[in-house]
Amino acid sequence: MELTLLNVVIAVTIAIGFAALNAAYLVWAERRGAGRIQNRPGPNINGPLGLLQPPLDGIKLMAKQLIIPGGADKALFIAAPVLAMAPAIVSFVTLPFSDTIIAHNLNIGVLAIFAFASLGGISLLFAGWSSRNKYAVMSSVRAVSQAIAYEIPMLVTVITVVLITGTMNLMEIVEAQKGGIWNWYFFPFTSGLYNPLMTMSFLIFFICALAETNRAPFDLGEAESELVAGFHTEYGSMGFGLFFMGEYANIVIGSCLTTLLFLGGWDAPLPVLSFIPGVVWFLIKIYLIIATIIWIRWTFPRTTIYGLLNLSWKILIPLSLFNLLLTAGLLKVV
Repeated sequence: MELTLLNVVIAVTIAIGFAALNAAYLVWAERRGAGRIQNRPGPNINGPLGLLQPPLDGIKLMAKQLIIPGGADKALFIAAPVLAMAPAIVSFVTLPFSDTIIAHNLNIGVLAIFAFASLGGISLLFAGWSSRNKYAVMSSVRAVSQAIAYEIPMLVTVITVVLITGTMNLMEIVEAQKGGIWNWYFFPFTSGLYNPLMTMSFLIFFICALAETNRAPFDLGEAESELVAGFHTEYGSMGFGLFFMGEYANIVIGSCLTTLLFLGGWDAPLPVLSFIPGVVWFLIKIYLIIATIIWIRWTFPRTTIYGLLNLSWKILIPLSLFNLLLTAGLLKVV
């Protein structure tokens, strides 16, 4: 499809709607899930099963005034929430949901998404620094150190997949996994290559995705018991709302990438089930991953900042580098 201004506007509009709808109702799903896991009620008053709670929360946030603290850097303070949400919206434009549903297919789709994602860490730094709040500053420093630590093993793991497929095009990576569940990169058999560490690569990527989206047990940047609310302590109204939407949009993007790189994308788990549209399989996979992320948050306790960084620098980075070297060696031999 020829890239025109109209196509870009339509794609971005759809991406914004999809991100906003997911952010609203993933909050509802998380609150209901937390209620089930911790044996307490979730939202259940507004509408059947509390389904009207997300739009009512959105209306409440939009009706509130954005208050800028005295002494804050106004330009950065206002720009930070927008910068937290914008990269997620742009990333949706490059993500394929099936072999036909994609706004714009990039040959370097993997690289583009990680380039967009890197702006998220900058937004957290801007939010903490511009607030002139000591808790927010400490939170932003934690968030940036966490992002640096976990982007390395995540990128190394993605390079492993790129080595196997020989492409950074997300659609071509999914095509390389076609043929059923045993061809997905979650398993050791990948494109005729036996690599016993591919399952570990999937787990490394999933752990890094949790850390990159600041989800428990890796939400040290928002540790309420230590830092009040973290980098968005001074934010209210839609400033807070944009940070919240950005977090849930990044969860969806992380789940999409996990599905595309390791779980066959829109490929059916068995060829006999291929009559079901690919987009349905894709959505089933990403929402199963999101359900797992919600389960992890409300089940496992928060770790410490030292344990968080040691996990990456001392365990995940060496393992991902070893797997990269092993994959390169196996490809050379084969």
